[in-house]
Amino acid sequence: MKALLRIFRPSRKLVFIIAGVALLGGVSGGAALYIGKDKILGLSAETMNGLSCTDVNLVTIKKQNRVWIRKYIKTEPTDGMTRVKTALRVAKAIYDAQKPDLVQVVVLDTNGPTLRSDIRGRAIGADVVYIPHPDPVLESAEAKTYTARYYDGSAAANGLFFGERVDLPEEEITALNASFREYSDCIDPIAVAATKGGESKDETREAAKEEKPTEGGGHGSAPAAEKAAPAAGH
Repeated sequence: MKALLRIFRPSRKLVFIIAGVALLGGVSGGAALYIGKDKILGLSAETMNGLSCTDVNLVTIKKQNRVWIRKYIKTEPTDGMTRVKTALRVAKAIYDAQKPDLVQVVVLDTNGPTLRSDIRGRAIGADVVYIPHPDPVLESAEAKTYTARYYDGSAAANGLFFGERVDLPEEEITALNASFREYSDCIDPIAVAATKGGESKDETREAAKEEKPTEGGGHGSAPAAEKAAPAAGH
């Protein structure tokens, strides 16, 4: 029996190897739980491209044969880097659509101010400026293709951001911009409201057309309304 025990007794080196493998597996599992699946398996598309956003205000400035666009947007509460990613994505989408000489995107909190006179200081969670072709004469002597800054803290109930201001180096901004999978603009609430209003009007018109034939004299009045509609539309 003692001889059999000597044969099947593992060596000290083998015991250390097995213990190390078990420890490594436990640490990896704990790290996965602590870090999260996005860090292990890769970030989601929304996180990679920033967050969805809503338009607040758009200003177009024409100066010395140049077109500068400044856009104010709002996002849900998030971290500073995600706000910067959102602004970079929107700035590139604006440039692709309109080809201005300068694009500035200012990110506000959902509870932040809406008046331009109040949008300053800590009301700005992130600020990105994109100049595709910097011209030192017209922009500034130190004009860069990208500039980006943000507050690393979250916003308070009044929409003002806390934390230290972080200015990203241009190399990091360029790398972030190159990592985007797509460039999309924000949602325009006015356009959405107009679309919903148009749909409701169309539904009302369709319902009216269906009801008119059942009424006396409805067949004679419907063509006149149809003829008048194009003139009002034009």
